[in-house]
Amino acid sequence: MSPRFIALLAAASALALTAPTTAQDAPKEAAAKTAPSPEAQTRSRDLVGTFGGQRIAFKATIADTILTDDAGKAEAVIVTTSYVKTPADPTRPVFFIYNGGPGSGSVWLQMGAFGPKRVAIPSDAKDDGAPPYPLLDNPDSLLDVADLVFIDPPGTGFSHLTQGTDPKKYYGLRQDARAVAKVIRRWINDNGRWNSPKIIGGESYGTTRTAMLADELEGSTFNDVGLNGLILISTILDFGAEDTTPGNEMAYVVMLPNMATAAWYHGKVQGASAAAVAEEARRFAIGPFATALLKGQDLPEAERAAVRKELSRLTGLSETYLDQANLRVTDQRFYKELLRDRGLTVGRLDSRYTGTDYDNAGEYPDNDPSFYGIDAGYTAAINSWARETLGYKTDREYQSIGREPGRNWDWSLDGSGRSSYLNVAPLVGQALRQNSQLRLFNAQGWFDFATPFFGAEYSLKRYGIPQDRITWKYYDAGHMMYIRDEDRAKLSADIREFIRAR
Repeated sequence: MSPRFIALLAAASALALTAPTTAQDAPKEAAAKTAPSPEAQTRSRDLVGTFGGQRIAFKATIADTILTDDAGKAEAVIVTTSYVKTPADPTRPVFFIYNGGPGSGSVWLQMGAFGPKRVAIPSDAKDDGAPPYPLLDNPDSLLDVADLVFIDPPGTGFSHLTQGTDPKKYYGLRQDARAVAKVIRRWINDNGRWNSPKIIGGESYGTTRTAMLADELEGSTFNDVGLNGLILISTILDFGAEDTTPGNEMAYVVMLPNMATAAWYHGKVQGASAAAVAEEARRFAIGPFATALLKGQDLPEAERAAVRKELSRLTGLSETYLDQANLRVTDQRFYKELLRDRGLTVGRLDSRYTGTDYDNAGEYPDNDPSFYGIDAGYTAAINSWARETLGYKTDREYQSIGREPGRNWDWSLDGSGRSSYLNVAPLVGQALRQNSQLRLFNAQGWFDFATPFFGAEYSLKRYGIPQDRITWKYYDAGHMMYIRDEDRAKLSADIREFIRAR
């Protein structure tokens, strides 16, 4: 759900924008001009549930928001699913929630963590199997402390671009943030919530989106939408620091503590807890290990041997293997090597999960067992809830992980499409410095390789980011820590406390 950094060539982008119209293009342009404008659909149900120990009556609404160009032509249909306590209370906080990708629908946080219903899949890192998948009441939903608005950005969920819309207008760091900001502004305007406390947050690339959104809502116009909280779940802000391009030593430093916790979980490393092993690995990673990597071929043999020995103790990998890898083991290699003696691979999103590959000789795993172990249950749940319970009518497939955004994504902060070192953490610092009451909640799983916890710490503890308004929480699961029942309850309680403390 968290992408590798993908750079688009500026020259190719320019060519695409300036290519002359041909005879073959004419029918497409004509079809775009004559395509009927979509009609916004809204479906609502009055429901009751118990959340955080309180009995709450609420209205569940799934609705289309249509974004248009300056001429009034519909460009995008963005679907939101909101849960608002009844009778409506404008003093209640509103929490705007989305997932990541880019290209991921809000299904994961909606049906797994914070929505009024959740899908029941195994909590102990086992495959979700075949349907039916029970849809249960979710007492861990945050509806007792905030109204909830789940947003599916363009190209995710049921949201889509209209015929003839240029993907470059919506698929990109800044473009995506502008679209989601428009949806938020529209929602608070239509629902009379301009003076309500407001929280934005998401998971994985959703944390990147949160940084961009904070800048878009508070830092880019004089018509600010004031924010009370940023909630980051499985954080990725500094993409360069986690990119294993040869020569980028920081990626190995950032990844090492995750290797240690995964090895501990599978009995390859001794330690009192994941937290204790993580702390050992942090100290080694930022000290002797980083020093050794930076010395390159000037690393003395005695120092190399000492670092290799400790690296083996912390990762569960043999000194021979570490020597062959020049002390630099990529995450993909680690998934395959850690449990090779058992004929198993470990998961990327959640290294508690294990899988069996076609054979045991390869260098990389066939697939991620922590993703194919959960996706079917979530897909069934969101379609059942949206179509059958809330009554949303569409022939479109729900895109749990849509491909189109990722294929077209502009990863440049200025929209130029140029390759660059992508780090949006300074935008978080700017938001905190310019809003003295803005607070940040950061949640990390010990077993998450997609967005390593040490990478989040490295990003958010740099200069320019006030530390006194950041809350750090850790969980004994992976990228989607709420899959584990105990951690779903803990995450909910932690965020509930964060919201109440405003």
